[in-house]
Amino acid sequence: MPTPDAGSTGQRIKEQRRLARLSQKELAARIPYSYSLLNQVECGARPASDAFVAAVAAALGIDIAHLEGPPHVTDMQQGRLATLMSPIRQALDLYDLDHEPLVGVRVATLTAEADRICQQVRATHLRAAARDLPAVISGLTQAARTAPSITTWRALASTYRTAHDIALKVGYPDLAIVALDRMGWAAERASDPCLAAIRQYKRALGHAESAQDLGRRLVEAGHALVAGESSREALAVAGQLHLGASAVAARAGDRSAVDRHITAARELAGRVGGEAREVHWLSFGQMNVSLHEMGAAITMRHYDDALRQARAMKLPAATLTSRRARFLIDRATVEMETGHTDAALRHLVEARRAAPEQTRYHPRTREAVTGLLHSARRTPDTLGHMAAWIGL
Repeated sequence: MPTPDAGSTGQRIKEQRRLARLSQKELAARIPYSYSLLNQVECGARPASDAFVAAVAAALGIDIAHLEGPPHVTDMQQGRLATLMSPIRQALDLYDLDHEPLVGVRVATLTAEADRICQQVRATHLRAAARDLPAVISGLTQAARTAPSITTWRALASTYRTAHDIALKVGYPDLAIVALDRMGWAAERASDPCLAAIRQYKRALGHAESAQDLGRRLVEAGHALVAGESSREALAVAGQLHLGASAVAARAGDRSAVDRHITAARELAGRVGGEAREVHWLSFGQMNVSLHEMGAAITMRHYDDALRQARAMKLPAATLTSRRARFLIDRATVEMETGHTDAALRHLVEARRAAPEQTRYHPRTREAVTGLLHSARRTPDTLGHMAAWIGL
């Protein structure tokens, strides 16, 4: 009887074989095992023994770790990321320590720097943003602890939110959770219900489909924070919360709830008028609603619906780079799932060109590349380079 991981090991062997541009028969000729066994392992019907995996790795000229379970990034990439993220982790730990008064640096300068870093994240310059962020967190923490003001606490909360976004985009969910906790701590001291509501939105998206009820409760808590408010800021935050609720419902396959929240978000987008880019970097508007509707369809595996929506969507020239890249990755996913492999690969290449760092670490990039490898008779050079680039 196959082991629980038999299919996964077989899939990894299949991926690496295709990257090496070998047919099953050609690989079988290089190992001391039959073509029949190789075929059964790849389709998950038979488990792969340690000796079998070692023989395949040797024949393909790769490290055995690639077949035992690949990481999302290579060891070298992971080491660089750890070096980059460690100062952010340390800066987040300063929140409850005593500090000397801030000397020689104005809070307004730090706030402007925080906004600049947030712009870097939206432009998908993640490494540059991550390098600059710890000093700003440290400075604003020092200012908030020694000379607290509403403005300083808001700036610090916003900076923690940026730390969350960076950590999530490069694959550090544990650090993202810590950053959200700090964001809540600062938002409470800023007495800012909109920032607190955005934190609940981010928390809801951080839970898997098994925690649908928790995600729903977090969104409801966010709505309670801005209930009765009619400012443009509050309307945009309420609309974004509905988009978060649609994502939570999609993970549970609740189509009616998705439709209900998308409809509510569209109504609020109409009231906001235009795209609310100035509201805590949410960029809430009709285009954002459409992108979330497509994302929900992908999550629910309604790929035909998602493809129709994607092909009808025309992103404005002023669309943020991070949003454009995410759309291209999602578009590649639905093109792949509906059998349009050339289009899928083309959109992945375009996403890489637009936002290389975001595309490299996004989990749907890996899903799309893996799907293309499974469906390809022979691996095109472009696909092989893409797979190597993401560490597959």
